[in-house]
Amino acid sequence: MRDPVDEALNSILGPRNNYTEEEINRAQARKKRYGGTLLDNLEKVTGRGLAPTFDMESINFGSELDAFSKELEGFTDENQKKVETSTHETVTEEEAVNAFADLKDVVTGTVFGQDEFVKKLIIAFKRPLVLRPEGDAPKNCIYITGKTCTGKHLALNTIVKELSNRRVLRTDQIRTIDLALYPGATEEKLFLQDLYSALNSKAEVIVFENFKECHTSLATRLCDLVIKGKCALNERYVSQNGQLVNVPNALASETVGALYAKDKYLVFVSDKSLEKLADKFGAPFINALGDVCETAELDDEALKKISLKEMDTLKRVSSKQFKFNIKEDDAFINYSVTLAGKNAGLQGILDFYDDCVKALAQLKLEEDFPNDAEVLLTVKDGSVVASINGDERKLLDALPGVYTGELESVKKEMENIVGLQKIKEYILSLEEYYAVQKKRREAGLKASEVSKHMIFTGNPGTGKTTIARIISRYLKAIGILSGGQLVEVSRADLVGKYVGHTAPLTNQVLQSAIGGVLFIDEAYSLYRGKDDSFGLEAIDTLVKGIEDNRDNLIVILAGYSDEMEEFLTSNSGLKSRFPNVINFPDYTGQELLDISKITAKSKGYAIDEGAQENLLTYYNAVQAVRAKDAGNGRLVRNKIEEAILSQSKRLVKEPEADMSMLTSEDFDLSDVNG
Repeated sequence: MRDPVDEALNSILGPRNNYTEEEINRAQARKKRYGGTLLDNLEKVTGRGLAPTFDMESINFGSELDAFSKELEGFTDENQKKVETSTHETVTEEEAVNAFADLKDVVTGTVFGQDEFVKKLIIAFKRPLVLRPEGDAPKNCIYITGKTCTGKHLALNTIVKELSNRRVLRTDQIRTIDLALYPGATEEKLFLQDLYSALNSKAEVIVFENFKECHTSLATRLCDLVIKGKCALNERYVSQNGQLVNVPNALASETVGALYAKDKYLVFVSDKSLEKLADKFGAPFINALGDVCETAELDDEALKKISLKEMDTLKRVSSKQFKFNIKEDDAFINYSVTLAGKNAGLQGILDFYDDCVKALAQLKLEEDFPNDAEVLLTVKDGSVVASINGDERKLLDALPGVYTGELESVKKEMENIVGLQKIKEYILSLEEYYAVQKKRREAGLKASEVSKHMIFTGNPGTGKTTIARIISRYLKAIGILSGGQLVEVSRADLVGKYVGHTAPLTNQVLQSAIGGVLFIDEAYSLYRGKDDSFGLEAIDTLVKGIEDNRDNLIVILAGYSDEMEEFLTSNSGLKSRFPNVINFPDYTGQELLDISKITAKSKGYAIDEGAQENLLTYYNAVQAVRAKDAGNGRLVRNKIEEAILSQSKRLVKEPEADMSMLTSEDFDLSDVNG
């Protein structure tokens, strides 16, 4: 069977044409970008004209080849068809404008609680059809912002897919470039290759994520692309097999001198404010944006609609795959909505239903339930319950290998801590408080939210870090935090070394702590006066990060009482966000002795009674004279380690002595005054 491309060429050029199909495709691509006839571009691409048997003066190939170039677009090999099945011709401009008529109703049927946002985003896509961009300018440059998991991507994907179905866009493909992949200047060539690939793809929508992580040199490229519609390349590049390749040869032909955004929608998506975007790219960039679209915070009504939609999906999957007939009551739906509060909105609900499907699948695998078993999903005493043919069981307990935190283990560890009784009582009260709020939500009542951030004041060695670690595990165990990790930092981890370094550094730390506890030791050192611009920037960034992640992040600031009071004056938003000030008192002499015995036991030793009496006298004296400088718990650790070392020397002289016993002789208690 003859190739259709060869047949078409032969009808124009005769049976001895000297162009391959690949060369013709390259010429066609060049013609779209630079204009001219297909014949002119064939000669540019290959460097050769037609076979010498043709009389160039007697044949007018221009019009025939141009007609052929249009016809050629319909010829693709089988592999190309598989890749580009969603690509199609678009309708006329007038038809495209009319295609937007009921688009909002369709999109808001999928994206709940974001009617105004959807309206603005639709306008952004319609804008270039009403106001045509000039020259090399992209179709439109759009900034989509709003809190995490409020429907930004869902709305964008739904609109693009619907506009493709209505043939306003050629394809429903969206090319995404994650700017966090190019944090330094060394990744510039990789960035340009990815950008070139996206701009030359069939996709008309190019999405840029994580602009805050983008290196300054690459930000300049993006500015040019948004403002001018093109960005010039500083080095010589050629296109090889659709890839941008750097070439050192100055004689290379067909070089690519610039990247063009013409006929593309450039969309920047982030949860950062427009001001942050301006900080990164500058005012001219902001002025070049055609539209700024911001999502609203999802209200309970929107969350309930989302939950009901996910419930329909769960029923459909359960019926088809597990042969379960699923029903639910209001308590189950209300419970799912409450999960949006602590798990960053929409994602909390999606994760919950995903867990429910997995749990139902596990039950089906483990037990031989009959087909069409009746399953009622409800919530009792804070637990999701599945009643299968009348047999009740906690549904999420069926999830294999899910770590939820060992509450009893954490409580036992807390009980074993010496002293700090009031602090323990405060921590335990949190479980009761959140249990009540959870029941209020399930009953459809408004739950009160209190700030969970804390300030720990007290001298070194009083147990602040230990308690912070327990709090992170404890709140994970009772379901307040999603991760439960403790991230310990100090000034050096938050404050940069040069201009522009501090905010990214602080944000990186904040991101690592989301879902857990961020513990900042000696937090007062962040503020060294009004002239400490780096420290103040870290504090400002910290306050913003706390507000943005208030549902799934707890920050604990630790330091001396007086210094922390001064620190709270460094930013007007600090004091209101840290209402929980917990003072860690110095340990008593008896408490230090108790800690000494526990520490020695953990290392395989015991302290004899005579040494215990001497230690108690010593600790009482030290705490009365220099508790602040002595180190409290750190003093104990040092004394035990010194005693173990001294005992090893004593045992050389007394080989028959008990190797596990620390005696008075092993302790140096002469430094009461330091």
